Amino acid sequence: MAPKVIAAVAGLVLLAGGFWALFAPASFADFAGFPAHTHFSHDLGAFQLGIGATLLLATIWGDALAVALAGFAVAGTVHAINHIVDLDEGGAVWQLVLLAVLSVAAGTGLALRLRSLGFVTGVVTTVTTPEFAHLVRQKTISLTTYRKDGRQGSSPVSIVVDGNKAFLRSFEKSLKTRRVARDSRVEVTRSNGSGRQLTGTPLPGNLRRLEGAENRNAARQMRRKYPILHGVIVPLVHRLGRSKTGRTVHFELTARP
Repeated sequence: MAPKVIAAVAGLVLLAGGFWALFAPASFADFAGFPAHTHFSHDLGAFQLGIGATLLLATIWGDALAVALAGFAVAGTVHAINHIVDLDEGGAVWQLVLLAVLSVAAGTGLALRLRSLGFVTGVVTTVTTPEFAHLVRQKTISLTTYRKDGRQGSSPVSIVVDGNKAFLRSFEKSLKTRRVARDSRVEVTRSNGSGRQLTGTPLPGNLRRLEGAENRNAARQMRRKYPILHGVIVPLVHRLGRSKTGRTVHFELTARP
């Protein structure tokens, strides 16, 4: 935890310094004790923003290449914008074009890398259960539960695999939580974000609602794999809508023969 705290603090300091150099270059140069030069102060701000973004992303993203490309894309994009804004002070159009090409290349590389990761930017662990191998980097699954009359109902949910265990998250008053309380049988299938099922054989299983330390561990695994979605957005939505959604709940998925 300590290295992440240090990286986060350093990243925030560099971001603050970067914005300072960008929007108040004369003040920044005076503070640093150097002769004021608007464009060079702007460029220094761009590089500080890139390094700051890299440090912050490194605390939540689990892929080094994605972190490096994102940091370079931030610095390169701001650097290119600086050359547009400061073109009347010097420089050449070819420099601007080169910087723009590099920024676009970094952004494209980042998009391709994220796509290869299934847009899962957090940390994933090694799977020890063959049944869950295809779900390790899966961002969303279609979870099928059963109504009282036996009819099926499906909805998209996030999943995280930790060794020989798989965890799902929902909220207390959801239909699937109530259905699982009556009938723990489920089927899971790889899906896109909207819940449309992808190719593959459905995996039959059972869900067990977690409490206490097991529940906290599942929440922690969710935050590691989905640092923004399940570290910030979903908890905030559940907290703001608690009167309607109830508490956040977690389940352990067990494969059924």
